[in-house]
Amino acid sequence: MIEKIAELVRDKTIEGISDLRDESNREGVRVVIELKKDVNAEVILNKLYRHSQLQVSFGYNMLALIHGRPEQLSLKAMLQYFVDFREEVVNRRTKYLLARAREKSHVLLGFSVAVANLDPVIELVRAAKDRSDAREQLLSRTWDGSMVAVYIKLVEGNTDVVSIDGEYRLSEIQANAILDLRLHRLTGLEREKILRDLDDIAKDIQEYLDILASRERILLIIKEELNAIKEAFPSPRRTLIEDALTKFELDDLIQREEMVITVSLGGYIKRVPLSTYRAQRRGGKGRSAMTIKDEDVVCDVIIANTHSHVLFFSTLGKVYQMKAYNLPLATPQSKGRAMVNLLPLAANETISTVLVLPEATERDDQEIFLMFATNHGNVRRNKLEDFSNIPSNGKRAMKLEEDGEELIAVKLCVEKDDVMLFTKKGLCNRFKVVDNVRVFAGRESNGVRGLKLQPKDYVIGMTILNPGKVSVEERNAYLKMAKAVRQGVTDEPEIVEADENVETITISNERFEELRGSEEFILTVTEKGFGKRSSAYEYRTTNRGGVGFDSIITNVRNGGVVASFPVTEKDQIMLVTNSGQLIRCPITDIRITGRRTQGVIVFRIESGETVVSVSKIEESIEESQEE
Repeated sequence: MIEKIAELVRDKTIEGISDLRDESNREGVRVVIELKKDVNAEVILNKLYRHSQLQVSFGYNMLALIHGRPEQLSLKAMLQYFVDFREEVVNRRTKYLLARAREKSHVLLGFSVAVANLDPVIELVRAAKDRSDAREQLLSRTWDGSMVAVYIKLVEGNTDVVSIDGEYRLSEIQANAILDLRLHRLTGLEREKILRDLDDIAKDIQEYLDILASRERILLIIKEELNAIKEAFPSPRRTLIEDALTKFELDDLIQREEMVITVSLGGYIKRVPLSTYRAQRRGGKGRSAMTIKDEDVVCDVIIANTHSHVLFFSTLGKVYQMKAYNLPLATPQSKGRAMVNLLPLAANETISTVLVLPEATERDDQEIFLMFATNHGNVRRNKLEDFSNIPSNGKRAMKLEEDGEELIAVKLCVEKDDVMLFTKKGLCNRFKVVDNVRVFAGRESNGVRGLKLQPKDYVIGMTILNPGKVSVEERNAYLKMAKAVRQGVTDEPEIVEADENVETITISNERFEELRGSEEFILTVTEKGFGKRSSAYEYRTTNRGGVGFDSIITNVRNGGVVASFPVTEKDQIMLVTNSGQLIRCPITDIRITGRRTQGVIVFRIESGETVVSVSKIEESIEESQEE
């Protein structure tokens, strides 16, 4: 076993073992395996179980003869047939003991009747010519059986043996036993012993009858006998029977680790450990995220665990599924691997959206749905179970029109959430999930209109917001107070729009802090590296199908919108350009401004370079690292 483990380490089949020692002695076997730093011990153990003799599985053939026929049994069936066999053994043994007890008690009954009628019996024997004559006279006469009537009914199992007058007739067996009786058995002590023996055996017979009448008693006897065997042979087992898996899935051999998944429009994909990228301040030059061809650009960067289920939604409306650890592991500078070698993509098909499904432990009691959005402004809601089993060759996720419609976003949501759609020209629309988008039963529908687009405009993103419990009046009052708090901090004038015909109220400091604690901010990033954070309270709720309202001012200076999504103070973001440059910076470096502003520089890009992808790194995924 030790030689095999050493061979696995040399061949790098198992990585992470720093030392292997044999410390076995006369007291037992002991092997010490030391691991390198930051290695998951459980993963190494599972690999040793799978590849070495640390754990060996033995097969056994559960073939048995059942009622004369060979049958392959499961463990449960084998145990059940064994219990049935033990029931039959106990039943037949009890019947045998009952028959022997009744035979013995039958003779004792004859002795008891003879003792009760001692003088007539002695007189009959003395007057008989021979043994045969004495036996015939004993059988021909009736005797007083009233003294042993209770025993007679129990032993004989027939209430008609004794007449109403208490008369009893002896059997031939009893008559022969009486004639063979020695004189010393007629003494007072011996007569009492006969009655005691008869009383004891009568109790045994009653016990046997109770056992045969109750299956529970039979099962209890089986348990008692098995426990008696266990106590009689107390030596411990040399092997252990444990509730453990004998086979290990590939998931058991993969260490959980956060990964950055990078996808290019040219069809290349890879994963890189998140710890590879260090945090930088905004305005930095970044570092290379992928080495790509001049005509290729990075289209998406997403954070996932190695054990996460990753869904890939393509431009043709199909969906594919892979575990994150099945994606090629590479360095930040490498271009990755062509997706056509991983997924059965068509010649004109590229991946447009990547979604990580939540694990079971991450889901609450609310039902989770998938919300789809296309670049034509259509939306659709489906149950998460509709996409739980995806074949290796993928399946249709959404029906698309033939005039260039593409699936641009798929998000997780619950019924209480709000949906926000963002367009390239800086417009957006916000509406409630439960009131505007019904649950679609199938995957063949194109959905319903979520946003009415202007000419040459298209939807670039969708996000899901938790609306909370706040009235329009409170929202307007909070926005004014929040603007006053930040006054003098921002260099750019802010425009906070209040709903018309809505009365302005004043909220308490306690309510202000409560709203501030639950406030969400929408990050918007443009093609030329500009970005801003705006309060989600500034994005009013309307109905689906409207023309929307401004989410950011777009012009030649900052370009069209690339991404918009909610962020928190503790988040970080990763931006990727079409030349493969990447920057990671904390969200606090991007100031909070009004909804209708141009934003500040987040990423200083080169001439002719544009931002093509923005991803969020949540605090729960990765803590801040040293610069």
